[in-house]
Amino acid sequence: MKKLLLTAVFMGTFGLNYAQSDNYNDYRRSVTDVNWQSVISDLVLSTTQADQVYALNDRYRDYDSWNRVYVNNPDRWRNDRYVELERIMGKDKYAKFKNKYYKGQNPVAVYNRNKNNDKRYKHMNKKAKAHQPKHHGKKNH
Repeated sequence: MKKLLLTAVFMGTFGLNYAQSDNYNDYRRSVTDVNWQSVISDLVLSTTQADQVYALNDRYRDYDSWNRVYVNNPDRWRNDRYVELERIMGKDKYAKFKNKYYKGQNPVAVYNRNKNNDKRYKHMNKKAKAHQPKHHGKKNH
């Protein structure tokens, strides 16, 4: 019984840490996948704004610093980061940023959608659909 309990605790901890690291990897991609020098020059951001963007990008340089803030709510980074970018850039320039880098979509929604598109489990969805019975006839109301 102790082995079973220890295994369950280990798996729960491992699963939580794995989900946390996926969120952190999304956070890091939100920083590294954008050429911030181009953003700053394209949007004609001031030196102060550029410094604030770079400071925001450097806020969590490693997993531990990020995890200390987001351990209880790892999805919150998305909203925090993009609210802060909008504050730094201003509404108009932030809208231009979204249009160019996120095709007009809210970056929070983009990363939330990516979170739910985990490729490791895509094959399961196809199998589940293949085994669902087909319903024929009228629906009962």
